[in-house]
Amino acid sequence: MSSHDIPEENLPAEQDTAHGAVTVADEENPFADPGLPPHEHRVQDIDEQAARRSERTVAMLFTVSMLATLGFIASYVTIPTDKSIFVFPIGHLSAMNFALGLTLGVALFAIGAGAVHWARTLMSDMEIADERHPVEASPEVKTKVLADFKQGARESQLGRRKLIRNTMFGALALFPLSGVMLLRDLGPLPGTKLRHTLWSKGKLLVNMNTNEPLRPSDVAVGSLTFAKPEGLEENNEDFQTEIAKAALMIVRLQPDNIKDKRELEWSHQGIVAFSKICTHVGCPISLYEQQTHHVLCPCHQSTFDLSDGARVIFGPAGHALPQLRIGVNADGYLEALGDFEEPVGPAFWERG
Repeated sequence: MSSHDIPEENLPAEQDTAHGAVTVADEENPFADPGLPPHEHRVQDIDEQAARRSERTVAMLFTVSMLATLGFIASYVTIPTDKSIFVFPIGHLSAMNFALGLTLGVALFAIGAGAVHWARTLMSDMEIADERHPVEASPEVKTKVLADFKQGARESQLGRRKLIRNTMFGALALFPLSGVMLLRDLGPLPGTKLRHTLWSKGKLLVNMNTNEPLRPSDVAVGSLTFAKPEGLEENNEDFQTEIAKAALMIVRLQPDNIKDKRELEWSHQGIVAFSKICTHVGCPISLYEQQTHHVLCPCHQSTFDLSDGARVIFGPAGHALPQLRIGVNADGYLEALGDFEEPVGPAFWERG
């Protein structure tokens, strides 16, 4: 249906857009204003059924945006981070990243497409020419701007097209939830991970250098040995994360030289096992002085006395190194009798 087929009285009223335009050139105005071409009315301007179809289309796009936003949240919560899918011709992709990108793109596109379709089919498309004016706004201009704003609000039909208004508000209200969900990547929440390590009852103490289980005879008096839990290998994906909590210092002292009662009870024939991770900022401790039984952190010189519960005797470290209770199994190998009683490193000092 064309606007030429509609009786003149059914067409929307034309607006005066001349605003003093000069149509004939003269000495004062050498350039004539050609004016605007005749306005062609859209089918939505003259057919309410067509306008309602456009309204439903815009509402559908906003609804698609809402569904895509919910799909984004569902994908983020339910898809495992290590799951991958094959997408031709790109290849293998992370299933979560693909789903998040797809749903977020659809949500944004549907809002944009709905707004564009709304503007092109239902909002006023009347061309208006306006004269240039000084930069400063005169009272008349302010009055005109306010009047134009009110007219635009009326022509947008926001109050009349309640279906568009409600679905648009729904899409705009739901979409920010995508950003809220992304805040979860500041985590993930550690839960109780910082409270525990790979050490547990029965785990063998494995020499970091030889990758062999340790026997008491392998640890000489005055020596310093580094150990890791049985089963933790350097080619493991989480090796660095786990060794940063589970690394051990093994030192053998004369039992008579151990001053702390609990340290003596948790040792085996003078062999004591302490966390290698400094309680200041988490540096690995590696400097041992066998005459004084002191270990020194090379980063900030925190010094711990291994003969007295690894308490801090110098430096900025806030508390003693956690001790691992050890024993010997039936095969004669050193084993852990549980996990550390305190969280290792500088993260926090007490279990909550």
